[in-house]
Amino acid sequence: MAIRLGEIVDALGGELEGDRAQSIERLAPLATAQRDAISFLSNPKYRKELAASKAGCVIVAPSMRESAAERGAFIVASDPYLYFARLTQLWRKTHARPDTALIHPSAVIDPDATIDPTARIGALCVVERGARIGADTVLKSRVTVSEDCIIGDRCLLHPGVVIGADGFGLAPHEGAWVKIEQLGAVRIGNDVEIGANTCIDRGALEDTVIEDGVKLDNLIQIGHNVRIGKHTAMAGCAAVAGSATIGAHCTIGGRAGVLGHLTIADHVHISSTSLVTRSIHKPGHYTGVFPIDDNAAWEKNAATLKQLHSLRERLKALEKMTMQDKKS
Repeated sequence: MAIRLGEIVDALGGELEGDRAQSIERLAPLATAQRDAISFLSNPKYRKELAASKAGCVIVAPSMRESAAERGAFIVASDPYLYFARLTQLWRKTHARPDTALIHPSAVIDPDATIDPTARIGALCVVERGARIGADTVLKSRVTVSEDCIIGDRCLLHPGVVIGADGFGLAPHEGAWVKIEQLGAVRIGNDVEIGANTCIDRGALEDTVIEDGVKLDNLIQIGHNVRIGKHTAMAGCAAVAGSATIGAHCTIGGRAGVLGHLTIADHVHISSTSLVTRSIHKPGHYTGVFPIDDNAAWEKNAATLKQLHSLRERLKALEKMTMQDKKS
């Protein structure tokens, strides 16, 4: 189903230069867009792609107005990337399929669970005793929400998500392990999105907490009693060990790890594959990645790193001797 350019700007704002009646059939990247598509340019370094694009309309920043005018219809927006994000939401809304049953017949829901009448529960989901699912929340297929866990409003849980499995709590005893029962739950706020096959463990005594607006990618592990602040986003395969606290408006790159019982301040950004081994109390961008190299060079550099402390001590001793020689 097509949408006209005039309908887009009426719904989302922006300044249209072009025919309001022009029809758009799809959304596409600049490089592959054709006359029936709309695209966007958010980074000026792709100016050449803009000139070469065959898109029927392009969303651009005010600074790109003249370049866009040379090739055809365009919409001027202060933040083209944000505008395009809202356009995808509009597109999904206008192209939505007719509603089916809100609760799939194969879902298993305990009688003591609470499901808001507007929530959608997908195929083969399990919602256990005492769990609560908020308004307009969507559970895709095979999502498990364990007992007493709470999901807020307008959340989206993708296939395979597990909320409230036991945390990894074990006490050593005579060469074996004794299970520590996980007596807490998981509390998830509003507007949270959780990617496929991500697991959030229930707390040992108190709850694991995911605050409003948090976005978690696929295959993420959140340990027991972790707390993640509002609007923090984490990329795929990241892992947070038990009892860590991550602040609001943070970003955690893919495959990054946070050790247990650490605290990360608000507005901290962790690069991908970094390992956080100490608490971070100041906002900023942090990286802890040993650069990739050919294996032979990497082994030599790694061996050198092991000697840095002794080399530093030898250097300090040499500097001390030099200073004494100068004084004498």
